[in-house]
Amino acid sequence: MNSARILVVDDDPQIRRVLRTALIAQGYEVTDARNGEEAIEKMRDEKPDLVILDMNMPRMNGLETCRSVRTTSDVPIIMLTVRDAESDKVGALDAGADDYVTKPFAMEELLARARAALRRAGPDEPPQPTLTYGRLEIDLARRLVTLDGEQLHLTPTEYALLEALVSNPGKLLTHQWLLRRVWGQGYGTETTYLRTYVRALRRKLGDDASSPELIVTEPGVGYRWVGEGV
Repeated sequence: MNSARILVVDDDPQIRRVLRTALIAQGYEVTDARNGEEAIEKMRDEKPDLVILDMNMPRMNGLETCRSVRTTSDVPIIMLTVRDAESDKVGALDAGADDYVTKPFAMEELLARARAALRRAGPDEPPQPTLTYGRLEIDLARRLVTLDGEQLHLTPTEYALLEALVSNPGKLLTHQWLLRRVWGQGYGTETTYLRTYVRALRRKLGDDASSPELIVTEPGVGYRWVGEGV
């Protein structure tokens, strides 16, 4: 059984009740919040391992809540919304969400995505060496990334994507392969996720998309890590 703590944030009491019942049945510890403000308080007090967050809440909406959480925590966040436009997905990912599920959703799908998010946030299994690319250093054993000696704060999904890239230097990694490696086996077509997260990684790593030295885009196919490590 699972022992992770999950915070469910939704203004709809029926959604909260259904999610709580399903998650508890899987062995998770579950708490819930009715709005963004209450979620921020429970984040401080209970330190959950995963947040399932509704995008469309009154007052402090899901995007604002997600951005607030990201100022202090890299906890995995799955966003729920009734909207399915690509701009909404990009907005959720840009705000710091790790995944996105559209209502109405199948409970098995949400549970699978929750398991995948928790796996991504877990510790690496075997210790790995430290990789250095000029000003960038990646300590795979400690999951620590520094640029010019300053630690970079990466979300679990950002780190998992970076690890997938640097572990396969020079190889063309297809969209489908990266999605399944980073997000899980249920993924393969969500290229919006990759575009958003590669953009975020480049920004944090100081890699210019117009003249990349680390991550090269292979249009319509995938990405390649080209950094020369020492």
